[in-house]
Amino acid sequence: MKHLLILVALCLPAPSLAQDTSIEDVIRNQLQSFNDRDIAGAWEHASPFIKGTFGTPENFARMVENGYPMVWDNTDVRFLDRNELENLTRQEVQIQGPDGVFYILDYQMIETPEGWQINGVYVIPAPEIVS
Repeated sequence: MKHLLILVALCLPAPSLAQDTSIEDVIRNQLQSFNDRDIAGAWEHASPFIKGTFGTPENFARMVENGYPMVWDNTDVRFLDRNELENLTRQEVQIQGPDGVFYILDYQMIETPEGWQINGVYVIPAPEIVS
């Protein structure tokens, strides 16, 4: 009986790694790829929209380095609120940039046949302090 269970388990299709990868894993992996300067690794987590917009991993990396320095060089990643919309999931992430300042980013995630992918990142402005 034990051998039959093992045989049945071996015959079952293995779950896709992409389907098993959570939103937090995708974001964390891309952030680590940027820290490691693994541009191809970071590019893998970008959605078809992002890939179509920037065309190459190098163009994408240049945009992130120049426009999102807190993503390019990030530390202290913390996951905050997550909101589900129609075909989009928004994940707020707090990260510390190279300037030591903490930022809240709104990651827009989509689920594709390849798994979760990042479809856009927006900096959430800090609230104005009224004295």
